[in-house]
Amino acid sequence: MDTHQALPDTDRQAAPPLRTQPSPPRFITYASAGSQRRIAIAVDLSDESAYAVRWAVQNYLRPGDAVILLHVRPTSVLYGADWGAVDLTVSVAADDDDAANGRPDSHESQRKMEEDFDAFTTTKAQDLAQPLVEAQIPFKIHIVKDHDMKERLCLEVERLGPSAVIMGSRGFGAARSISKSRLGSVSDYCVHHCVCPVVVVRYPDDGAAAGPATDNGEGPKSDEVVEKHVVPEDEQEFHDAAEEHKDV
Repeated sequence: MDTHQALPDTDRQAAPPLRTQPSPPRFITYASAGSQRRIAIAVDLSDESAYAVRWAVQNYLRPGDAVILLHVRPTSVLYGADWGAVDLTVSVAADDDDAANGRPDSHESQRKMEEDFDAFTTTKAQDLAQPLVEAQIPFKIHIVKDHDMKERLCLEVERLGPSAVIMGSRGFGAARSISKSRLGSVSDYCVHHCVCPVVVVRYPDDGAAAGPATDNGEGPKSDEVVEKHVVPEDEQEFHDAAEEHKDV
């Protein structure tokens, strides 16, 4: 007689079901359409920058976005359109003469000129922000000082962590069609060195910039935009190049 008796099927315990955990995503999940984006608009004191701000308001920004107007103010030489020379009424030659002759008021004159240009820069930046004010888009003006504007601009973009950077660049007319694809020195540097996508808005040569920032209803050509993550920041205004960078 077989002493090993099979247990009835009803007495057997069913094995627990296998549970498979989902694998982690292979790709970065970008911000959804409803999430707030922080967009940086790099501005100098030129018509190209004003046009880029208007273009961003009309063609790129969406409800919920916050804007940083980012300006790098040179510490020695004054720059303007695409960070080219700007014509300002300042007596630099007179200050050089004072310094050469050892006059005691040379440093005071230099300090006064710096203060005047700081005030001019702030006023001009506020003027550039008017389209944002009219569209009720929240923004802040972030101004830093450095002698190397292109590199500092990319460093500030990396530190502030915007989703994208928008900047203006002068367009090229038919007479210069051979160089049509060439960007300005600053915009070209930023395209290759910024850690986030860069949208370069071409400034039209035909005077269309005075009107709506569009080109045949489609807007000016710009680089492809990809959503990136956003990191927080604190309020800042003027910072000298010698100052230590602080995490935000």
